[in-house]
Amino acid sequence: MGQDLNKIENVYDAVAKEYADAFFGEHEQKPIDVEMLLRFSKEVGDRQPVWDLGCGPGQTARYLKDLGVQISGLDLSVKILEQARKNYPGIHFQKGDTLKLEFENDSIAGIVSFYAIVHFTEDQVAKAFREIFRVLQPGGIFLFTYHVGNKTIHVEEFLGRKIDIDFMFFTTEFISNCLEKIGFENLDIIEREPYPEVEYQSRRAYVFALKPVVSPDKS
Repeated sequence: MGQDLNKIENVYDAVAKEYADAFFGEHEQKPIDVEMLLRFSKEVGDRQPVWDLGCGPGQTARYLKDLGVQISGLDLSVKILEQARKNYPGIHFQKGDTLKLEFENDSIAGIVSFYAIVHFTEDQVAKAFREIFRVLQPGGIFLFTYHVGNKTIHVEEFLGRKIDIDFMFFTTEFISNCLEKIGFENLDIIEREPYPEVEYQSRRAYVFALKPVVSPDKS
């Protein structure tokens, strides 16, 4: 059993405005975010399309667009997408589910996903990774982030709103094993300590993964 996607959607509908205000410009406060997003922009180059999965109010998509990446955003929450469209009208945003992507096989050049797995169980994470692997083009790049650990935190208040949701932490061993089992290669996992007074004080990780140019035989 994974977390209910309707529940996740309702949480972010409830905090959409507060979330957009709180996280506007967040990457500029986090030097390693900046470094990783710049690296992603250089590696993906002018290949298209590129998608931000679990884009929230669009701050990551906006940052990459400013770096010259032609990017679109996808999220579960209608209300948070309204904030994204309002704040960044030059970017295409649409509703969608990372666990069931409505994209063709081998169709996407690059995917970025900052903390979009934080509400997923391990089984849901594996399902999301399989979907991402399916839709990436051979040679496609996947950059994502997560909270490092092996615990679950239940949260009943967020950004001044009453909510009911779990936040998941994952070990780097689980993440790397899961990606490799699915078929990703060239894994590069960069961990860091939290920035004081800028974010929740958890250890963070950034992961670069590549879909092989020739996909491994899964038969």
